[in-house]
Amino acid sequence: MHILKSIALAAGLLVMGQSAQAFEIGVIGFQFSSETHARVANAAAAAAKAKGWGVTLLNSEGALPKHAEQFDALIAKKVDAIIIAMGKPVEADAQFKAAKDAGIPVITVQSGSSPHALFDIQTNEYKVGAEAALYLLGQLGYQGNIVTARFDLNVASRIRGRLLDAVLAENQAVKELGKFSMARTQSWRDDVRAGMQALLLQNQGKINGIWASFDGQAYIIDDLLQAQGIKKGQIPLISVDGGKETYARIADPASTFIATVSIPFEEMGKQAVDAIQTIVVEKKPKETVASGPYLFTEAVLVDKTNVEKFLK
Repeated sequence: MHILKSIALAAGLLVMGQSAQAFEIGVIGFQFSSETHARVANAAAAAAKAKGWGVTLLNSEGALPKHAEQFDALIAKKVDAIIIAMGKPVEADAQFKAAKDAGIPVITVQSGSSPHALFDIQTNEYKVGAEAALYLLGQLGYQGNIVTARFDLNVASRIRGRLLDAVLAENQAVKELGKFSMARTQSWRDDVRAGMQALLLQNQGKINGIWASFDGQAYIIDDLLQAQGIKKGQIPLISVDGGKETYARIADPASTFIATVSIPFEEMGKQAVDAIQTIVVEKKPKETVASGPYLFTEAVLVDKTNVEKFLK
C-alpha cells in the first residue's frame, strides 16, 4: 500500500514539475520608441501568452550593447525559443550563433537573414520599395523635383531607398534635389527634424514631392510642411509602414501625407509565434513554414481610395 502511495505521489510531483516547466519564449524589440518595433514585439508577446506560454519581453532601446546583453540573458535563461523584431543579425552574429549552439531556435522579423536563425519574416521590400517609388512618381506625372528622407542603417528602409534610386535612374525627368540620411538611432526624431528642416529651406519653392523611408520620418516632415502652410496635394508626401497615425493623417484634409505602403506588423508578430508552435512545439520540419531564409507577407498600398477601410 505504501509503495502504491509513493508511486502516486511521485507521479503527481512529476506532473506538477512538468506544468511548472511551461514553454518559455523571449521576445526582443530593438527599439520600442519606433512604433513598428513595438507593434511586432507586443503582438508576438500577446500571441504567445494566449497559448499559455511564459514570455520575457525586452526592449533594447536602440543600443547594440544592450541588445547583445539581452540576447545573452535569454540564452543563459535557456528559453525554448527567441523572437527578435528588427534585430541586427550582422552586428549580433555572435549571439545568434550562441543561441544556435545552445539549441535555442531564433525567428526574426524585418531584420534580414542570419545563417543561425530559422528564418526572417518580412514583406518583400523590393516590391514595397518599387510600389512606393512608382506611386510618388505617378503623383508627379513622372516629372519634377523631390527630396528624400532615408535610413540606411536598417535593411528594410535601405532596400526601399535602393529601389527608389533604380526608379529615378530610369525616369530622368524626376530629379532628387537633396537627401537627408538619418544616422543617430536613439534621438532620431530630432535628427530628422533638423535634417529635413534644412533641406526644405534650401529648396523652398522647388520641391514637387517628398519620399520618406518609413512613416515615423513622414510624421515629422508632415508637421514641418503643415507649419509652412503647405496644403494636401501641393507637395505629395509618401512613405512606408502603415499604422493608426498614418491612416489618420492620410484621411486628414490638413495633412500633406497622401499614401503609405502598409506592412502587417501585428500579423508578422503572430506569424512568428505560429511558426514556433509548428516547428518547436509540434516538431514539424522548418520547410513546412518557410522554404528559404525568408517568409514573405503581403504589403498593401493605402491612400485616399481605401484609407477608410484601414481606419476601422
